[in-house]
Amino acid sequence: MKRHYPEAIPLSEEDQAALDAAQPEYDELAELIECGMADDEAEAKLAEIEKRIGALNARTEVYSPEALAQAGTFVFLDYCGRLAIERGFVKPEAEAADEESEGLPSARGAAKPKVPTISHSAALIEDLTAHKTAALRIELANNPDVALVAVVHAMLLSVAYPYNSEQSALQLSLTHERLEPSMKDAESCKGLSAFNDLADNYGHHLPGNPADLFEWRLEQPQDMVLMLLAFGAAHSVNAVEKKFTHRKKGIEQANQLGRALEVNMPDWFETTGDSYFKHVNRTTIELSLAEARGSEAELSVRAAAKKSEAVTIADRLVAGTGWIPSPLRIAPAEAEQELGADSIAEDEQFPQAAE
Repeated sequence: MKRHYPEAIPLSEEDQAALDAAQPEYDELAELIECGMADDEAEAKLAEIEKRIGALNARTEVYSPEALAQAGTFVFLDYCGRLAIERGFVKPEAEAADEESEGLPSARGAAKPKVPTISHSAALIEDLTAHKTAALRIELANNPDVALVAVVHAMLLSVAYPYNSEQSALQLSLTHERLEPSMKDAESCKGLSAFNDLADNYGHHLPGNPADLFEWRLEQPQDMVLMLLAFGAAHSVNAVEKKFTHRKKGIEQANQLGRALEVNMPDWFETTGDSYFKHVNRTTIELSLAEARGSEAELSVRAAAKKSEAVTIADRLVAGTGWIPSPLRIAPAEAEQELGADSIAEDEQFPQAAE
């Protein structure tokens, strides 16, 4: 289903002060209860403070008018039998009705114009995110500090939160998927080439017999162990977005990983006619040039008689700009945390329930 997420808003000074005061009060009372030093009313007081904190936190997010008009809520029991609330889902039939109504005359009799948007085929998204994954792998392999954090994060998601729905960008089993099948031109991928060279380099240091690997590792200095950890963890990174996948959240978490690694994707992918423009439609070429070079560049592409000419013009104009398609970009941090089961339900926001 299409889903709307809440938008972050700052608390008022009064509410922020109340939240700042409630948190230490909660921590102190919880510690007393844990130590067995609290009175009989402590549990009730703790529940009241928790409710107050939840209400204040709920004020940091708000749904747009569009979300309130379209979306509904699932209310269900989670794996542990607790009440869980997931908001913002749009019924498929409601979304289809909205799409059909876009071309119909409005109440004033004028047809609602369809806004042009950049579009990518599923195959192209898979290709571009394979390049993104290759860059993330080589960057992680060269950053053992972040690799250690990433590996521990992936492990804790499995062992400390066994029923959570979050995923890591790292497919730790350890799972390693080859990227070449997802790429249109694997030989031109800088990240893949650099990673393969690194693998060859480590191959000269590791013992030839895998039975000797554990003892050999025990003899290595910590710096070497950390580098090997980063190298091994990098194999499991997977941000490839295929048409059908169960790893949506893992793909989203890859952006968090990319921000921690400070990955600059233009270092690893160059947008050209062969790598991108010949794989998309005319509208996407025009809008891409508008993003990269402005409206004049967009008009230059639009004036081309054939798509092949538009591709050639786009290739020339985008050169040196560092512009890359959206599936390749490391998305910036955004306040998209969902309201969880501990949030205070505001039933009047979603009168219709998604079924």
